[in-house]
Formats: sequence, structure tokens, C-alpha cells
Amino acid sequence: MITFLGAILLLVAGYFIYGKIVDRIFGVDDRIPTPAYKNQDGLDYVPMSWWKGSLIQLLNIAGLGPIFGAISGALYGPVAFFWIVIGCIFAGAVHDYFSGMMSLRHNGEQFPALVGRYLGQNVKKFINFISIILMILVAAAFTAGPAQLISSLTPLSFISSLVVVFIYFLVAAVLPVNKIIGKIYPVFGAILIFMAVSIAVALMFSGKQIPNLTLANLHPGDLPVWPLLMVTISCGAISGFHSTQSPIVARTLKKESEGRKVFFGAMIGEGIIAMVWAAAGMTFFGGTGGLQEAIAAGGPAGAVNEISQSLLGSLGGVLAILGVIILPITTGDTALRSSRMMLSDMLSSVMNMDGKWKVSIVTLSVAVPTFYLSTIDYTFLWRYVGWTNQLVATVMLWTGAIYLLKNRKFHWICALPALFMTAVVSTYIFYAPEGFQLSYRISMIIGSILTTIILGWYVLRIISFKQKDKNDYAKQAA
Repeated sequence: MITFLGAILLLVAGYFIYGKIVDRIFGVDDRIPTPAYKNQDGLDYVPMSWWKGSLIQLLNIAGLGPIFGAISGALYGPVAFFWIVIGCIFAGAVHDYFSGMMSLRHNGEQFPALVGRYLGQNVKKFINFISIILMILVAAAFTAGPAQLISSLTPLSFISSLVVVFIYFLVAAVLPVNKIIGKIYPVFGAILIFMAVSIAVALMFSGKQIPNLTLANLHPGDLPVWPLLMVTISCGAISGFHSTQSPIVARTLKKESEGRKVFFGAMIGEGIIAMVWAAAGMTFFGGTGGLQEAIAAGGPAGAVNEISQSLLGSLGGVLAILGVIILPITTGDTALRSSRMMLSDMLSSVMNMDGKWKVSIVTLSVAVPTFYLSTIDYTFLWRYVGWTNQLVATVMLWTGAIYLLKNRKFHWICALPALFMTAVVSTYIFYAPEGFQLSYRISMIIGSILTTIILGWYVLRIISFKQKDKNDYAKQAA
């Protein structure tokens, strides 16, 4: 119990203390007109209040991620608490803040455009492809589950339910951001917060003992904490998916000083939600062994449903159904919207047509493969989403580091978590079942070598910038 409450307080303190430090280093300036006003188009660039933006951002980045991921990560035991707090404050919130604020500062640019601006066009092409594939996979995954539940609760078949969900997706993806997303998503965001608070309060008064921190690995399957935990719990700690969502809200903010509340704050909120569900997972079933049995019987959704109904009764059942239907749908439609925006940017130089026709054609081009993937068993593809997601997060952090380096600011706030995540993704892909399946020791060695190479590249960039400063100073002196 002490660890759980202490972790919540640390996350809140991280927002007020470290969030202000990051904000000061970035250097917000409310005198700079935001894209919401400069590019106002009635579709994506629409000024909205910061509190709406914050709830929309929370819903966009969260969905079921900090619930299902935290439940699965709880199999490792209370060490998951440690990762959520450290990862959320020093990596995830920094990642989300810079993905949003850099978009805000650069005219509402999408994540791949920011990567191209600071890491080069070759990296941009790679990330464009990876990001759109990630968006399609996320949208497909977050469509099939709700459609299955809708078909089980109504006379509709699975395909009919899928069609209903996709009709909503298409409408939400092409309508102005303030018409559907701006009106109902703040309500759904509030429901997500209410759900987490209700579970937390009920858990603390349930008589069950929430375990305190231990760094021991309690996974029943004896899977290593490093680097698997850092991929299992992504939403709630750090997730590359967020960098694709931040530009949606960045195009609606009225001034730069709202960025910390929206981007850093929403990530801290997601970390608290993940903390609640990780605690519930490892507490409710009497330990990690019981949790593993519950997940094996009904998956993370089954575990969430059992926890909700047992702790909150009929209210919990309603919240669980709302969560499993509404939350993934709202994540899926913004994933589709993000992929539409990215593809539009990619094709802007070759598509000279009316704006509405362009939006419709581009939306359909990403919706069709998403619909197809939702109808088949594509588990073999979904296994790669976790690693791809964290790879995107790593690239975004390096983009933020180079941005700060170029602007002669304290770049290590992005570079250190970027280096950490480089080690995570470099080691994971060689060890994981969906990767090269090498031995743990060999994977650790390869991961260390690759991380050292990336560190060397970054040190050379630092030296290059310092040399440029010396040359500029010498020219001015002459």
C-alpha cells in the first residue's frame, strides 16, 4: 500500500517539478501564434480550450493501453511500479511533451516531418512507413475487439458490428476535429479517469494487501525483466504511438504555455491509470501466479472484467463494457485520423485536388487495409507492434535531443532516455520470440554494441555542433 500511494505522489510531483523544468528548457513563448490560428482551416487546425485538449490527448494516447499493458506487466510483480514511475516521468512525459511542442512550434507538423527535419530525409522515409503501418495495425486491433463484444451483446453479426464501427471511424476521421472528437471525447476521457479512481479507491478498501516495492522478478514464467517489461508496459511509461497523436491536439492549442498541461500532464495521468491497474492485477488475484491463470483463462480483458465487477459490482460491469468498447474505438479512430494526416503530408506534392476529395481518398486508402486486417487472424503481425511502438518512441526522443542540441539547450533530458530506449529496442528484437530468438546473453551483447554505436554517433554530433559554434565565434571576432 505504501509503495502504491508513494508512486502516485511521485507521479504527481513529477508533473509539478520535472514538468516545469522541461517546460523551462524548451522555452515556451506565448507571443508566437500557434498553428490553430495561423493555419485555421475548420478541419484539423481549430482552436480549442486546453482542458478539452488535455482530455482528448489522454483518451487518444490511453485507450486500453495503460489497462491491458499494466495488467500484463503486473506479472513481473512490484518492479512494474518502479518502471511506470521512472519511465513515465523521465521518458514518456518528456517524449509526449516534445512530440507535441515541436509540432506546435513547427506549424503543426506530423511526427515523420519532425524526424526528417532533425534526423534527415532517409530516416523520415523509414519512419513514415513504420508509423503508418503502426497506425493501421493499432486501428485494426482496436476495432476487432469492440466489434466482437458488440456482436455478443446485440443481434448484429461480427461483420455487421465491424461495419458499424468503421462507418463511425470514417465519419470521425474526415469531420472537423471539433465536431465529434472535440465534443464527446472529453466526456470519454472523464469516464476513463473515473474508472481508474473508482478501482483505486475500491482496491484500497477491499482488505487486500497491495504489495510493496521489490526489484525481484516475480514472473511465473521466469521471463527476464530487462528488456521485456519496458515493451510490455509501454502506455503508462513510454509509447511511440503517442508521438503520432500529439500533433492532432497540437493543431488546436491556443498558446504554447498550455503544452505542459496537455502533453506532459496527459502522460502523467496515463501513468497513474497504469499504476492503478498494475496494482489491481498483482493484488486482486493473490499474486502473479493467480494473475497469470486469470489472463490465461480470459486474456487481459477477462481479468479487467473480473476485477471491475468484483470491486464495483454492477457499476464495474458497466464500466468494463464501456471500457472494452469505447476506449479502443476512440483510440482506433484517432489512429486512422493520424495515418490520414501523415499520408496526406506524404502525397501533398503529387495530389493537386480539392481538399475534401483528397481527405476522402486518403482516408479510404488507409481504412481499407485496416478493415481487412480486422477480419482476419493477424496475430503474427500484432506481435511486432510492441517493438515497433518502442522503436518509434526511441526515434522521437533522439529527434527531441537533436532539436535541443541545435538550439543550444540542455539536450540530455531527451538524449539520456533516448539512449536507454535504444538499449531496450536493440536488445529486445534479438531476444524476443517475434525477433531473432537468440540467447539472452548474446542479445544483451549485441544490444550493448548497438547502443554504444548510437552513443558514438551522438557524441560526434555534439562535437560537430561545438566546433560550429567555435567557427561562428571566430568569424564574428574577425
